[in-house]
Amino acid sequence: MRAVDTNVLVRLLARDDPKQVARSEEFITGGAWVSHIVLVECMWVLESVYERTPKQIATAVEMLLSHESLAVQDLDVVERALGSFRAKPKVGFSDCLIVEVARKAGHTPLGTFDRGLAKIDGTERL
Repeated sequence: MRAVDTNVLVRLLARDDPKQVARSEEFITGGAWVSHIVLVECMWVLESVYERTPKQIATAVEMLLSHESLAVQDLDVVERALGSFRAKPKVGFSDCLIVEVARKAGHTPLGTFDRGLAKIDGTERL
């Protein structure tokens, strides 16, 4: 299966460049894989460049999870991270994903100095 880079995913979600959107859609036809890194970078771009709200970020992740042509790395982990992010959007999607990746690997608690992140189950504030 092919994999996509951040800019391809951003084009699919932002839909702001018709030529690149078309090329992105063509590329993913038949399936494409989305890594955690690409997912996190994409959400950062949507938030910082496109000024999307936490609710819009959550919707974008949800759309990617249910996309018929995309396979997201560790779907179950991303779904749990999305749940945490929806419950505590100020924490940030990437931090929620960090906790869930650590949990799946059996390496919790996740030590953090971040007060907001420390409110997520599976963390320990240092």
